[in-house]
Amino acid sequence: MGRISAGACVNGFYDQVVAVLAQHGFSFLKPGKGSHQWWSNGRVKVQVPTHCKSRHTANAVMKQAGIAHKF
Repeated sequence: MGRISAGACVNGFYDQVVAVLAQHGFSFLKPGKGSHQWWSNGRVKVQVPTHCKSRHTANAVMKQAGIAHKF
């Protein structure tokens, strides 16, 4: 069995990514294709996978959102 990275929970990093986005003024915009969601702050739209298990993917979402946060 593989090791789970520190900070990852059952949903991976999804809950943490959404919490950081919400703290920076982002809100749920609409569902995306498959297991993805669109979030926006009015000027930037980012697509968030609901099964975000990789910290690298979580960091990529933060970068696209223009948020200086690392997981």
